[in-house]
Amino acid sequence: MAPSIKLTKAVFPVAGLGSRFLPATKASPKEMLPVVDKPLIQYAVEEAAAAGITDLIFITGRNKRAIEDHFDTAYEIESVLATQGKRELLDAVQGVLPAGCRCIYIRQAEPLGLGHAVLCSQPVVGNEPFAVVLADDLIDARPPVLAQMAQKFVEEQCSILGVEEIAREHTASYGIVSTERAGAELSAIKAIVEKPAPAQAPSTLAVVGRYVLTPGVFAKLAAVKPGRGGEIQLTDAISALLAEERVLAYRFSGRRYDCGSKLGYLQATVELGAKHPAVGAEFARYLAGRRNA
Repeated sequence: MAPSIKLTKAVFPVAGLGSRFLPATKASPKEMLPVVDKPLIQYAVEEAAAAGITDLIFITGRNKRAIEDHFDTAYEIESVLATQGKRELLDAVQGVLPAGCRCIYIRQAEPLGLGHAVLCSQPVVGNEPFAVVLADDLIDARPPVLAQMAQKFVEEQCSILGVEEIAREHTASYGIVSTERAGAELSAIKAIVEKPAPAQAPSTLAVVGRYVLTPGVFAKLAAVKPGRGGEIQLTDAISALLAEERVLAYRFSGRRYDCGSKLGYLQATVELGAKHPAVGAEFARYLAGRRNA
């Protein structure tokens, strides 16, 4: 029996405009929006590192330089903090990039969709399995969701999509799957449809921002025709992949916050703020006081 292949590469599509958060994202990437004291992209990177990922592949666009700067060494800040003896803050700044990880940046010249962004990573990913992490979906989980999925991949050696149940009226915002075993934690996908109307949705099981994919998806991405909005849809490529490979849906354990929406972002800020080791207890008392006012 061939040895199991482990994941070492993760792709972070970060070239989007973040229009739902304008004007906050006019000059700063939406992935740099902070939840308490860390930007969304750092939560995503830390999740990938916890899954054993070492190669962090960012698919960037215009006005995304702040992401590169965030994970780079900040000599001036570090020097000041060291001189002032602010050891805790210095450790936080120096630990932004997890130990053993390296950053690779690829420019997506045109905003041609998630599928195109993933295809841009092919020269670096090569013929290896890889993860795709959407920083908009902040998932609070122990163990982290990508670590859960990486373990399932070691066992199953096929593509795995993170899924969760949603309200039927929201199906037009997601890729929706139908599975062989309804309600199972891990089940083979029979079909996947991009953003179906509620009446046409095959289920209410939605794909969220965590994917583990085999390199076979690249050929499908290269062949797929642009779909809605002239974009290359990752969902369409996965649908084509189903004809040749097993693809599984995984109902992960954890709470997802859709930080691509203002409401989800505010929910994440409140819930993670209440858990923060430095300010959580005091913040929770403040929230309780407001509820009782």
